[in-house]
Amino acid sequence: MSSPMPSDANTPIAGIPVYGLTATEAARRLAANGYNELPRPDRRPLLRILLDILAEPMFALLMVSALIYLLLGDLREGLMLLAFATASVGIAAAQESRSERVLDALRTLTSPRAQVVRDGMRLRIPGREVVPGDVVFIEEGDRVPADIHLISAQDLEIDESLLTGESLPVRKRPASTAPDTANTTTQAPTEAVTPGGDDLPVAFSGTLVVRGRGCGTTTATGRHSEIGKIGAALGGIHPEPTRLNRQTRRLVRGVAVAGLTVSLLVMALYGLVRGDWLQGILAGLAVAMSMIPEEFPLVLTVFMVMGAWRLSRARVLTRRAAAIEALGAATVLCTDKTGTLTQNRMAITEVRDAADLARGLDPRGDHPPDLIRTLIRHGILASAQTPADPMDRAFHTLGRELDLPPPGPSWTLMKEYGLEPGVPAITQVWQADPETNAIVAIKGAPEAVAALCRLDGPTRAAMLSAVDGMARNGMRVLAVAGGEAPNSPPVDRREYSCRLLGLVGFSDPLRAEVPAAVRDCLSAGVRVVMITGDYPETARAIAAQAGLPTDPLVTGADLDRLPPAEQAARIRAAALFARTQPAHKLAIVKALQGDGQIVGMTGDGVNDAPSLKAADIGIAMGGRGTDVAREAASLVLLDDDFGSIVQTIRLGRRIYDNLRKAMGYIVAIHVPIAGLALLPLVLDLPLLLSPVHIAFLEMVIDPVCSIVFEAERSEADSMRRPPRSPNSPLFSRALLMWSLLQGTVAFGTVALLFVGALKGGVPTEEARALAFVALVLVNFGLVLVNRSFSASLLRAVTRPNPTLWAVAGVMGAVLAVTLAWPPAAALFAFAPLPAHDLTITLGAAAAMVLALEAIKPLWTKQLRL
Repeated sequence: MSSPMPSDANTPIAGIPVYGLTATEAARRLAANGYNELPRPDRRPLLRILLDILAEPMFALLMVSALIYLLLGDLREGLMLLAFATASVGIAAAQESRSERVLDALRTLTSPRAQVVRDGMRLRIPGREVVPGDVVFIEEGDRVPADIHLISAQDLEIDESLLTGESLPVRKRPASTAPDTANTTTQAPTEAVTPGGDDLPVAFSGTLVVRGRGCGTTTATGRHSEIGKIGAALGGIHPEPTRLNRQTRRLVRGVAVAGLTVSLLVMALYGLVRGDWLQGILAGLAVAMSMIPEEFPLVLTVFMVMGAWRLSRARVLTRRAAAIEALGAATVLCTDKTGTLTQNRMAITEVRDAADLARGLDPRGDHPPDLIRTLIRHGILASAQTPADPMDRAFHTLGRELDLPPPGPSWTLMKEYGLEPGVPAITQVWQADPETNAIVAIKGAPEAVAALCRLDGPTRAAMLSAVDGMARNGMRVLAVAGGEAPNSPPVDRREYSCRLLGLVGFSDPLRAEVPAAVRDCLSAGVRVVMITGDYPETARAIAAQAGLPTDPLVTGADLDRLPPAEQAARIRAAALFARTQPAHKLAIVKALQGDGQIVGMTGDGVNDAPSLKAADIGIAMGGRGTDVAREAASLVLLDDDFGSIVQTIRLGRRIYDNLRKAMGYIVAIHVPIAGLALLPLVLDLPLLLSPVHIAFLEMVIDPVCSIVFEAERSEADSMRRPPRSPNSPLFSRALLMWSLLQGTVAFGTVALLFVGALKGGVPTEEARALAFVALVLVNFGLVLVNRSFSASLLRAVTRPNPTLWAVAGVMGAVLAVTLAWPPAAALFAFAPLPAHDLTITLGAAAAMVLALEAIKPLWTKQLRL
């Protein structure tokens, strides 16, 4: 579950090596203290699952039927129904428990992450695995995973409103010594920390880092943390029921009311006409059991949970079930460039000295290295010293190749100016010696650095021309500047006097799978829009490589100059966005949604959270994304790969298609069951289906719905058809009519066999066995017919689905036992079936399937809408 961070074996804190806990000691403390989490009220233990199942109407109907049979003195029927009831509860409990286990695994994966030091290596682990004594790193955008005693901090501010209600962030500074709880090799840090604020040496679990970074030793986890002590609930997401949930509940309620009404009428008519009220009650219960579609909620739950599990296997974590519903309806996909379309493996491939901006140099080429040493050294000083950003890592990598040492233990970071709206540049002020002036190092967007250096018109024009040339070659370009500062840094970075040192070009290759994934999106009717903070020419070059349109291109500055109405129109027409800030993403989402689009949006930063929350499908980057972005998003990409997003859309369409198939099958199979339960009353025939028979059928239908259809592969055209309408009902008129037609044909097939056998003088028990076998066979035929909305029967049969044949094998074996084993046959009131009767039932089921296959092409187009 842990992943290594780019780090040396001994991770330094303020230049001092820290070894951290050993893996063995961490495991021991985890066992002793438990997971770093609060009790979850939404976690259902096995007893709660059983109680919920026992409250289901189907279980109550089975128990009432068993009690009536026992009152009638029919011990075998009563015990059999009790056995079916127990088996039904067991199957449902197993499926529910499986869902809970899957959800637990997904909760672990989607929990806030933590950066810790284990065995001298810096690792990223789920926050729930942090233990007391762990050395933890925190940075902007992180949720603090546990109560931490700070031993290092750089410009660290934390939002503690979750605990205190105070809206202003709290400034933190490290303690002079670390508490003796970690058994780690640490010393008091020597780096300077800007004084001010509250100067508190503790970071509390669940609070949010809004600025800077720090490191500390864990003092308390889980219920022992401050937030645990006051009983606060962290991160508990309780979304409203999804649209599918609401549709399913309305359908179940409507059919249940109708079923119970018919059941009461059957009881009354049976008692009044035949004078046998107990048998009337049993007949009524059988009708109720045959009509109540209790499978719907179970199937929906299983599909959503297993859908989330299947997405996780594609390296995509689901935080909200509504996202699975929306995937098949997505019409626009807004994606970042760096790390999503590209490999996020930056390497410095070209530099240009400020004295000769027209000439590109290979930084590793055969030329005097002094031309670039100053440029790269200032780039290193403007980067994080424990780099996580790809461009920061590229500076450090080239620095090592050029034998440029990083700032040593005697160096002090006096001041850091981060990215600000309108100033996309990083400025860091270092002092190597108290007797000398501090060194100012700047890196960032060329136009921002040009403004900070106060370049004159011709120099600025020459720089931007050079940037254009590099960007047209697909490079991402940063400018680097440097200067000196007095020992007391000013508040505003614009007060420094700095000079441009040169330009640095980074190459980030396009991911190999991106062009094919883009083609898949376009063929599926999903428009792809790239949004990047890069220079426009760089954006155009990458878009062209990916197969995306390159015009019209809109910049963030263009959007800022427009009034809201014109801005929305410009966004709807744009194919590409460059030089954007995170705040622009929210405007893009709103404008596209205002145009009726279903929008997927990617993001990774703290400022991306509003757009991720507002999007129909918010997609956070799991690798480089902040915890805040992950919490706001519906989906989390573990590998930050655009190909995973496309795979997610494909899986979303598969899940929705298979859910509709399962629901259509449920309606179809309930028609013959209900019809055969009513038929004897209407035609004054012997009772065909008793509660025992229907209980057996329900035990077959449940796993078929929740296992077989869920495992079906995608339709061949799933990525070649336009997105479905977000307002389309789960049960369209076409699907409902198709299901009723299938059910009517199946009912007619079995009814003709049953009535024909009785009219031909076949004994009642043999006719019942004949009809029941036929019903099981047509049930299997309906499964085959509903496996695909478009494929022929032959293709559906040959399409791999091992689960289907496993369920069919078990179903056939149990049916054979009920026919061949005398005690079971007596229990079901069956007589032995001659071979020719079995042949007739097989022929009738096959004829039904062929008839439905002949009709299905007439419904294909409507069923896929």
